[in-house]
Amino acid sequence: MPGIIMIVALFGMTGFYALADMISMLIHNKRAGKPFFYRSFEFIAIIGAPLFFLFFFDFGKVNDCCTDSAFFSPAHRPTIYTLIFLCIGAYYYSSLRKKTAPPLAELLVNCLLGTGLVLALLIGIHAQDPLMWVPGIPSVVFFYISQMVRNQRLLVEEIFDQSGGSLGRVNRICLAILRSNLYIRFPLLLIISVPLLMLISLLLYVVGQKPDAGIRAFTETYKLGLSQWDYKCENVQCGEHYLCSVAANGHPGIVRPVRLGKRNHHFIVCNRQLLISNAFEELIQEKFPALHRMIRLQYDKMGDRIHRNYDWYSKKWVSDLVYLAMKPAEWFFLFVLYMADHKPEQRIGRQYAPVDIFFMHKHFEIQSTF
Repeated sequence: MPGIIMIVALFGMTGFYALADMISMLIHNKRAGKPFFYRSFEFIAIIGAPLFFLFFFDFGKVNDCCTDSAFFSPAHRPTIYTLIFLCIGAYYYSSLRKKTAPPLAELLVNCLLGTGLVLALLIGIHAQDPLMWVPGIPSVVFFYISQMVRNQRLLVEEIFDQSGGSLGRVNRICLAILRSNLYIRFPLLLIISVPLLMLISLLLYVVGQKPDAGIRAFTETYKLGLSQWDYKCENVQCGEHYLCSVAANGHPGIVRPVRLGKRNHHFIVCNRQLLISNAFEELIQEKFPALHRMIRLQYDKMGDRIHRNYDWYSKKWVSDLVYLAMKPAEWFFLFVLYMADHKPEQRIGRQYAPVDIFFMHKHFEIQSTF
């Protein structure tokens, strides 16, 4: 906890300084503080904050309804990472240079700065977390705005005494955009950024990224501001995806469901294989509790591996195969029950308390339509 407070305080101070720096640039046309001072805060906001965020909130994570899910869609995160590092490169190129680039290159640099600004806002919206907005996002936004203002004023100073008549048409258009009012320039930069982003997407397509990966990186996620895959988590019971439970969700004609049951306040489909397996576990727990704890530990680990890939195991044909593969185990469990229990069918029948029979029939009727 103290470490988190220190990090939040550091980024919070950076945000306040970034705001002061932007105001100083807008009013006095100069950076706030001495070079070492503003370079330190600049490094924290422009490089430190993105790397900290990517490492702790996204890198290496997968889409998962039951744990901390990936912030960006794992399949499309390379596109977002590339954009982030291009925007950082454009910022530091603008910040460290002594004079402006040729008009077209200057326009592209400013397009990347505008893209970085919008990307930071989208990340903040996607996060839905005050800790992202209070210390992190504002500092990035303020620094990017300051740099765009500085770029424009540096350009105006360099060409103030130049007529521009000898420039080509493209360069004259670029200069006109870069020298225009902020309210005109920024929307134009965003429009021009579209073909630039399309070009970047085309280059990334060569390495396996989809053309719309920048959008999919946000939408193909779970439980975040721009997520569109929340529906995939609606029927997921975290920590309860076991082989027999998966097998019971296959095609009714193969897995032969007998009724619905309740487990931890959730409805589950019960077939005889699932009931026999649970009855066998109950018997082992009664007769050999130490052995049961050891078996249960391994079974829970298997369940965790399954629920991390529930998209795959939700396919009915996969459930059918699991059901058939579990048949020998089912027969063994049934043999043990009949050998060790005086009333095996009663034990089997009481597994997972039955629910209303009308609801059960309606459920199976709906399921059979798929």
